[in-house]
Amino acid sequence: MVAVALLATGSAACTLKNSGEPAGGRGPASARAGGGSAVLDDGSATKVALVPGGAHPYFQPWKTAGARAKKTYRLGDVRFDETAEWDQQKQNNLLSTLAARGYNAFGVFGVSPTDINTTFADLKSQGLTVASLGSCPAGTKDEADFCLSTDVELAAYKAARATIDAMGGKGRILHLTGNNVDANTQLRIKGVARAVRESGGEVKLLQTVTDIDKDLQTAQKAVSDLLTAKGKQIQGIVSTAYNPAVAAADAVRSAGSRAKVVAIDDDAKILGSIEQGTVAATVVQNPVGQAEIGAWALALLQTEKCTMRRPGQSVDSGSFVVTKENLATYDRARKAKTDQLKKQFADDVLTCG
Repeated sequence: MVAVALLATGSAACTLKNSGEPAGGRGPASARAGGGSAVLDDGSATKVALVPGGAHPYFQPWKTAGARAKKTYRLGDVRFDETAEWDQQKQNNLLSTLAARGYNAFGVFGVSPTDINTTFADLKSQGLTVASLGSCPAGTKDEADFCLSTDVELAAYKAARATIDAMGGKGRILHLTGNNVDANTQLRIKGVARAVRESGGEVKLLQTVTDIDKDLQTAQKAVSDLLTAKGKQIQGIVSTAYNPAVAAADAVRSAGSRAKVVAIDDDAKILGSIEQGTVAATVVQNPVGQAEIGAWALALLQTEKCTMRRPGQSVDSGSFVVTKENLATYDRARKAKTDQLKKQFADDVLTCG
């Protein structure tokens, strides 16, 4: 089946054609951008490695999305690989090993946002193409070709707004999040603070709890202790990290708390809790789009069919509020965002000739 999407946006109009199984079993996956065209006649020399910072459920969709991209674009390989620990040096060692094995395009979630640019620069110096996927480096510069990641400050703002709405617009909020030294955590804190500030004093931020996303057990203990100590003071819980979100959903249900919980991502427990009414909402991200569009764009760059208009550009991969009302249909919006990202890259991010 061949899907063709036509864009008509003035001089930057482009045509995207992405073929998973073209008629007759032959034919290239192609893109046309910036007034020129790029056709991936032979992607077999492009070997993509998708490398998270460590083991985490968030990255599991990268596996299937990468396998689909390999088939769709006839790439030499798309490999998902991760270290057992969240350690920047161990990730660097893995990346070096993969490069030595012939992988020439890398989608990387860096362990250390403050140090990952050094890693990106080293990979680029070897003639490899690099995307920062799922997380951008700290600061204003990105040594990777591009960053395709959730706008985490915006996603946290959406989550806090959903919490405030579920609370009826007033009360006290508890914010559960990740590693305090992580640049993304600081952005999430800003997003929640913005939503609270916009309440005009009707909502108070009771506490921001960091460093509880190491594993589910750590998160469960922290949330249980907080509910025991401050449960009566809490009207809303917004979690902007995965393990605390699952822990909060479980704890509120078992404790019989009336606190409104808004979580992150679409873990089965969280979706089940939304259906049951014990979780008000969740904000889901787009890891599939990150891996799929990331691999596609890396292949176009590696084959030199396209270049970056603005090297190091950051692109928001999308975030979506899910409630009981759109529980059955939210994935349509996420898939539509992935399609839109492909058009955005063709029109605005890449220059192809």
